Amino acid sequence: MVKEAVPLTEQAFSGKGTKPVLPAVGNIAVKCTKCKEILYTRDWEKDLKVCARCNHHFRLTARERITLLVDPDSFVEIDADLASTDPLHFFTQPPSHPDQRSYAEKLDAEQRKTGLTDAVVCGHATIEAMTLALAVMDFHFMGGSMGSVVGEKITRTIELGIEQRIPVLVVSTSGGARMQEGLYALMQMAKTSAALAKLREAHVPYFSLLTDPTTGGVSASFAMLGDVILAEPGALICFTGPRVIEQFMHIKIPENAVNSEFVLQHGMIDAVVHRRDLRATLAQLLRLYLPSTRM
Repeated sequence: MVKEAVPLTEQAFSGKGTKPVLPAVGNIAVKCTKCKEILYTRDWEKDLKVCARCNHHFRLTARERITLLVDPDSFVEIDADLASTDPLHFFTQPPSHPDQRSYAEKLDAEQRKTGLTDAVVCGHATIEAMTLALAVMDFHFMGGSMGSVVGEKITRTIELGIEQRIPVLVVSTSGGARMQEGLYALMQMAKTSAALAKLREAHVPYFSLLTDPTTGGVSASFAMLGDVILAEPGALICFTGPRVIEQFMHIKIPENAVNSEFVLQHGMIDAVVHRRDLRATLAQLLRLYLPSTRM
């Protein structure tokens, strides 16, 4: 799995032969963790956080993703106050670990770090003046793991689509079900899938966008149930990650065997779309699926 961008700062040297000192003068560049190219932050952000050399798509926050996809100032958030509890009183580390923290403490730290209450932001917005309900996951909050609140918010977004008869878009990025919630997290796979079955019965379209990474219980439920399934280039898409497969099977799996291009080649998704083309592609799909908006 490719790590996130490594911010770089101006380097100052305290003397000949000494290690560089990195003063806090602001991030002026990032290093692509795939091709190691040094990218000026200003140009990198202008390119929608895509490496200009190797086309590596860096991970976006949920807010950045929403800004990229929908019309300006059209997004209205719903269920922003829903937050997870600690039903199992789960510890993130063994009791003997010196940095032991409870799940509740971990949640509090993640909420302060990201400004989110959980790993998904939901609401409704417009794309080229066409209304849709959307749920956008954020990998920066506990690896985008799906707990009871994530499943509930996505289900409510789907129910909003049914109630108002508007298309639903879910943007997935997740390491899978949240282990700290055990069965409560696993039940979200069935709950979201059942909600999507009702959406299909109502003849309301559902679009799924897979971003890096989409794995585990998320890929085994709502992420792969779209009427149209899109993915960003090079995204890790699988149920079990390559490292776990290699440890269990004791074999080296081929490079790029679990990315978006691989699953497209094997018919599991419909298209791989560059980030700069996502909004136009979704608008085209909305026109095709909504008779009232056809040209």
